Amino acid sequence: MARIDTMTTLRDRQLNALKQMLNLNQTLTKAVANEPSWKVLIYDRVGQDIISPLISIKELRELGVTLHVQLHSDRDSIPEVPAVYFCTPTEENLGRICQDLDNGLYDQYHLNFISPITRQKLEDLAASSIQSNSVMSIHKIFDQYLNFICLEDDLFIMKHQQSDSLSYYAINKGDTKDTEMEAIMDEIVESLFSVFVTLGNVPIIRCSKGNAAEMVAKKLDKKLRENLWDARNNLFHGQTGTFSFTRPMLILLDRNIDMATPLHHTWTYQALAHDVLDLSLNRAVVPESTGPAIPGQKTKTRTCDLDSKDPLWSEHKGSPFPTVAEAIQEDLDKYRSSEAEVKKLKSSMGLDADSDLALSLVSDNTQRLTSAVNSLPQLMEKKRLIDMHTTIATAILNAIKSRRLDSFFELEEKIMSKSSGVESKAVMDLISDTSAGTAEDKMRLFIIYYLCTSQLPDEEYKKFESALVAADCDIKPLVYMKRWKSFTKMSSQGQYEGGGTKTVSMFSKLVSQGSSFVMEGVKNLVVKKHKLPVSRCVEAALSGAEAGGECELAWLDPRAARTDASVRARAPKHPPPSDAVVFLVGGGSYIEYHNLMDFAKQQATSGIARKIIYGATTLPHAGQFLKQLSLLGEEMQ
Repeated sequence: MARIDTMTTLRDRQLNALKQMLNLNQTLTKAVANEPSWKVLIYDRVGQDIISPLISIKELRELGVTLHVQLHSDRDSIPEVPAVYFCTPTEENLGRICQDLDNGLYDQYHLNFISPITRQKLEDLAASSIQSNSVMSIHKIFDQYLNFICLEDDLFIMKHQQSDSLSYYAINKGDTKDTEMEAIMDEIVESLFSVFVTLGNVPIIRCSKGNAAEMVAKKLDKKLRENLWDARNNLFHGQTGTFSFTRPMLILLDRNIDMATPLHHTWTYQALAHDVLDLSLNRAVVPESTGPAIPGQKTKTRTCDLDSKDPLWSEHKGSPFPTVAEAIQEDLDKYRSSEAEVKKLKSSMGLDADSDLALSLVSDNTQRLTSAVNSLPQLMEKKRLIDMHTTIATAILNAIKSRRLDSFFELEEKIMSKSSGVESKAVMDLISDTSAGTAEDKMRLFIIYYLCTSQLPDEEYKKFESALVAADCDIKPLVYMKRWKSFTKMSSQGQYEGGGTKTVSMFSKLVSQGSSFVMEGVKNLVVKKHKLPVSRCVEAALSGAEAGGECELAWLDPRAARTDASVRARAPKHPPPSDAVVFLVGGGSYIEYHNLMDFAKQQATSGIARKIIYGATTLPHAGQFLKQLSLLGEEMQ
């Protein structure tokens, strides 16, 4: 039987592994896809976060899952149905599994651990199942190596719920004990190891020096090495990986390489949804009311799931917001004309039966009506997506207008790109303007200005500090950023070359009558393409150029013989791989992700095909990242 297997991306591979797990770890076949066996799915919070962006509830049903429940919830016994467990092998989870075995909740147990279970824990589980006389009920125990969350074909994070343990704050706070730091690094390594097992490739590792990224690189190098030398348990033996003939390069960078981008106001659809609507695990919660909030009354919200099956989202998640608004309007116009055609056909078919006209129309129109009726489900789905995007875009537009986000974005782009000398007056004016932005918006703007200005006289700094206090800002992040800047002895000057914006004539298509988006007062900013520091490091590493400064990267090859130092010294002279997994220790951002995808597209137009995957420990929005800086500043006071 042919295998359902056209896997090209990390997302495809993780999804396929999950589907195979839900098929009781049997290879997927077309027959199984048509008639799946029924089962119960039991997961912990980590398992839930991994499955949620990839498989909808409807798709779970199609895969034969009749019930999906949290491991630590109260559950009734369901005999004669296999139970598929998907969880991390923690003491707490294993205790609950043993309790389930003891209570005889299910007839068959298929235990799938997200990351490998240790020998000791496996023996404890075996002893417990012997005691409860349930050994025969445990059908399979699998290590799945799926300890990461795939949000897009080429985007993954380590953790969503309880992700504070891997945050920028956790890695950089002053009182972190060595044992805590080791545990954080081990967790990141475990996750990255899962990514490469899923991809089926052993990477060449490059990492920034003297920071958490280098610690991760050394530990991962050791773990990959040990696995490659373990003949019995080699996870990379004989697999055809997801990349081309070359091995991918893993580029491990530290968040400290660029602190401005995670705070930057943005202008692209996905990044705006993340910043304004707290998009998480591909789900945005959108306020439905457009009027002002009524005190004491709860705002009605709508949950919107955004995934790659949605054509508008796939095409425009990285597009500037005005382009998205135009695309939604175009889709709406197309939908209206299709709907009008169906209505016209219906009315022509409903003419008086005696009429000669009706008879002639029936023969002409039957075929057209059949095709129109057949296309109704697609039309309804189109309508649902248009409504959803209209709701999201309207909520974003309201935020842009009420907070003047276009002004913040435009000024920050000027500051970061050095396209024109930004005077401190422009920054001061926006901070002092009571009608512009929230206190958080103003603090973000100032930190970016502070980072990108090589020398800010004390007197001027104090003026800004007073203005920020007057604007009701929490100034604790500045305490940390001041020390950060003196330690790194670098300003981000020249790091963001070639950016900026230009304002083009007002939204041509949206000003036309009947548009759902009233764009008056919002600038139609066109972003000039530029490379952020992370993209510049990636470009240097993939082109084989040895960049200095922040982009100076160490080189590790888990496949190279450990003793042969001369091989390692020569290694950078080999032609570099064409594909890369770029990973940020300490948190990533959608702005960086889209910037890297733009770089890959730009390379493709120059005839260089590159597959780039972006990953990060966590994906905080600017408000969450600012809060972490505030906590770090508070520690220092």
